[in-house]
Amino acid sequence: MTMTCVILDIGGVLEITPETGWVQRWEERLELPLGTVHERMRDVWRAGSVGSISEREVQEQVALRLGLDAARSEDLMADLWAEYLGTPNEDLIDYVRGLRGSCGLGILSNSFVGARERETALYHFDELVEQIIYSHEIGIEKPDLRAFEVAYTSLNVRPENCLFIDDVAVNVQAARAAGMQAHLFEDNARTVTRIAAHLDGGPSAPRRIPLA
Repeated sequence: MTMTCVILDIGGVLEITPETGWVQRWEERLELPLGTVHERMRDVWRAGSVGSISEREVQEQVALRLGLDAARSEDLMADLWAEYLGTPNEDLIDYVRGLRGSCGLGILSNSFVGARERETALYHFDELVEQIIYSHEIGIEKPDLRAFEVAYTSLNVRPENCLFIDDVAVNVQAARAAGMQAHLFEDNARTVTRIAAHLDGGPSAPRRIPLA
């Protein structure tokens, strides 16, 4: 059994994902009241996050519910993915890459159908970690405790020996409830220090690792 592992979230941690305003732009373009897109698409977004709908079906529903032709529905989905994928957090990714071989490494992400293919092509997360757990593939989203169980079990590690890193407080709390150690991501420096402490065997060792 692997003795120690680190599991990270993607959006807001390994990816920098600020809001781009794409929803509001589309509502203005379609002359819809603010909030209409999410109101009409809420159940589709939910289905996509747990894998109960295909990517093709998502786009079909976008076209049907928002009154778009095929080309415009593709444009809307491109805007959605641009915000979803963001840009890589290069410093943290480089640090995690340097951990390979010293501990188990995994990803646990609330995701959307189509995410694995795009993130693999753009960011090669499959080469960064040993296991990637996507909510749309297991049908379970954080903060459901079962998602964390899938993650640490996939790495063959006991939960108390695993450090989970997420930028959403409720997910950090849930990881702790699942028996894991957990850290709320706020910036790279504090996160790297927390990972180093975990690998050194303590909860908050003062060791600091410089980032490039």
